[in-house]
Amino acid sequence: MKSPFTILYTAIFTIILSSCNSNSELADGYGNFEAVETTISAESNGKLLKFDIEEGQILKKNTIIGYIDTIQLALKKEQLIASKNVISSKSKGVLSQIKVLKSQLKTAQISKKRTENLIAANAGTQKQLDDINGKIDVIINQIISVETQNAPIVNELKSIDVQVKQIEDQIQKSIITNPVNGTVLVKYAEPNEITSFGRPLYKIADLSTMQLRVYVSEAQLASIKIGQEVTIKIDENEDMKNYDGIITWVAAEAEFTPKIIQTKEERVNLVYAIKIDVKNDGSLKIGMPAEMWLK
Repeated sequence: MKSPFTILYTAIFTIILSSCNSNSELADGYGNFEAVETTISAESNGKLLKFDIEEGQILKKNTIIGYIDTIQLALKKEQLIASKNVISSKSKGVLSQIKVLKSQLKTAQISKKRTENLIAANAGTQKQLDDINGKIDVIINQIISVETQNAPIVNELKSIDVQVKQIEDQIQKSIITNPVNGTVLVKYAEPNEITSFGRPLYKIADLSTMQLRVYVSEAQLASIKIGQEVTIKIDENEDMKNYDGIITWVAAEAEFTPKIIQTKEERVNLVYAIKIDVKNDGSLKIGMPAEMWLK
């Protein structure tokens, strides 16, 4: 029969051994959290009159957060509209001439019909019909000539309409509208600064769902598929905090292990990158390391 001390020592050794075995277990993958970052740039040139955002601020899609000075654009639009009115008045004069000529043509065609009836009744002469036909030809040529004169005016009016639409588009793009839901990560500009087309204004990312990029070996690839649920663990004080994750992407080609997460000896190994979507409760940050455990 074993003594109580022997039983106690055996129990303590078993607990220590099991604890050591538990601590020696390795995760199935390691990586860092990412998010889809979008850099919003200016779409117009001018002074940034209003820009109401701060880093860390949560913005909703289609929220107007500022605008760029549009005074010069508005003045140019007014100038184009004034030019269009002047040209339109010229076009109206030409169109009125065409209207008068077409009325004369209609009258001449009626006279031609009557003359043809008189000739059929032996009450008219061929000379009368020839004179009317000559008059009709003259009127038709006059209409063609006036319409030719009006064509450049019509084209100029169309050109002005296009320019006005371009100005209106530039004015609309001077209004800074947030395109996606997310949190402002970096603010690159301040109110009253002069900005230009393509200059970055701020960077935003949707942090409600984070992406964990993990690298796995070729041997692990067979047990991984898109839509698979996994467990994600991050450090929390002296313990680990668990999250549920779903694999959303698996790389089609292998690559060398990134230097930032492996030892020098393991960097030459070929691995596959995978992405895992994880709902963020506010604790997950971009760049934070995490572990992946297959269920």
